[in-house]
Amino acid sequence: MYATVSSPAVKRPSSDSRAVARAAELVRRTVTPLARPVLWASKSEQGYRYGRGLPAPNGAPRAAPSAANPLEAYFDAHTEGPGIWKFRHYFDIYHRHFVKFVGREVNVVEIGIYSGGSLNMWRSYFGPGCHVYGVDIQDACRAYEGEGVSVFIGDQADPDFWADFRRQVPDVDVIIDDGGHLVDQQIATLEAMLPHIRPGGVYLCEDVGGIHNRFQAYVGGLARNLAATFEATGFNQVVGSIHLYPFAIVIEKPETTIERFVDERHGTEWEPFLGR
Repeated sequence: MYATVSSPAVKRPSSDSRAVARAAELVRRTVTPLARPVLWASKSEQGYRYGRGLPAPNGAPRAAPSAANPLEAYFDAHTEGPGIWKFRHYFDIYHRHFVKFVGREVNVVEIGIYSGGSLNMWRSYFGPGCHVYGVDIQDACRAYEGEGVSVFIGDQADPDFWADFRRQVPDVDVIIDDGGHLVDQQIATLEAMLPHIRPGGVYLCEDVGGIHNRFQAYVGGLARNLAATFEATGFNQVVGSIHLYPFAIVIEKPETTIERFVDERHGTEWEPFLGR
């Protein structure tokens, strides 16, 4: 004789509990996207406040590099003629990002001609293969046109101006925005010209300052695309890196196409929890 053993009853969730679970999931999906910007902003504020309270450097500062900076040397030697007005620490920034173009054929766009002195400074620095395209809203700046220097008169906030400029100047390697310094002008210039810069080229915007500077906020948003995913995106084909300095922002374009980011392991000994 065989005894019949009944299987234990499987407890199934009630319709009420399923409804609660669905409601909780709906709330999670709704609230999470709304909370992310708030959490991001709070961390941004946390970083700002931490930076404001940073103590003095730990230890004595190291001696500055002894290598001469040809741009700074030009500036120091320039005591007469068309004026040049720069923050002195800019020369290290220029040289760090522009030196790779020295001695090559390079097309440089400088927005904001002012007194015209920096046009020839760039020509002297980059060498005989350099052509400088100066952009200013003042028609009087045409006086600075000459050998290796072309002048375009227009409003840097006007997309039509930049569309015409791109047609006339198909190849650009370096852009230096020292123009009107208004956020709408800076954004219009960046959006019109960043895609136009050749691979390996450099965009630099000067005199970006202030805790609540809106162009700085714009570039901060732009930078979020650098590592938005672990896959190479269209953005990564246009922007290789973004550098922030006191009063200056630099964007470098990649030299080559980035098909993917390669994550490699080298070595033979690994911690057990990492696997093999």
